[in-house]
This record gives sequence, C-alpha cells and structure tokens, in this order.
Amino acid sequence: MKLISCIIRPYKLDEVRDALTTAGVSGITVSEVRGFGRQKGHTELYRGAEYVVDFLPKLKLEVVVADDLLEAVLEAVQQSARTGNVGDGKIFVTTVDQAIRIRTGELDADAL
Repeated sequence: MKLISCIIRPYKLDEVRDALTTAGVSGITVSEVRGFGRQKGHTELYRGAEYVVDFLPKLKLEVVVADDLLEAVLEAVQQSARTGNVGDGKIFVTTVDQAIRIRTGELDADAL
C-alpha cells in the first residue's frame, strides 16, 4: 500500500477529486494548508498598502491506495492538477506498512 500526499491549488480540488474517483479511489482526506516553494510568495495591495504574502493557501490531499492503483492515481492527479504554471504543487509517495479500519478491525487492503 502507498500513501499519496498531494499539495494542489485550491480551485483544482473538484477536478482532482473527479479524476481520483474515476481512477478507482474510494476516499480522500483534504486539509487546508499554507506554504511556499520556489514561488516565495507574492506582493499584494490592500487599501493602498503593499504587503508580502509569504505563505500561499494550498490544499493537501491524502489517499492510501493498493500498489496496483498507484500509477493510475499518480497520472490522474498530475493531469487534473496541472496548469503549467509555477505553484501547481507536489506529489509525495510513501509506503504504508499497515492499515486498520477502526470500526471492524479489518486489516490492510480490506481496510481501504
């Protein structure tokens, strides 16, 4: 099993969710996060005053999938989240040793 963590632009959530559902994902976790990468933030004007926005709003999606779904899910996220501009985000893949469904006690792939 693999944990896929994706940092994406907030307005891309619906497209990514639809692509993940089509790829066979049954559930995702979404968190609102803030951060910066190569963009290093940007300058905005508010009521005549200029200020720097260091941390940009992003969404973090987390999904655990069986190994055989990994490539399809990665492709789905890349295609649906890409705009071609700086700040599209990142995808991280981590190995998951064990998963347990709390309600039933099911383990690993059965718990997904």
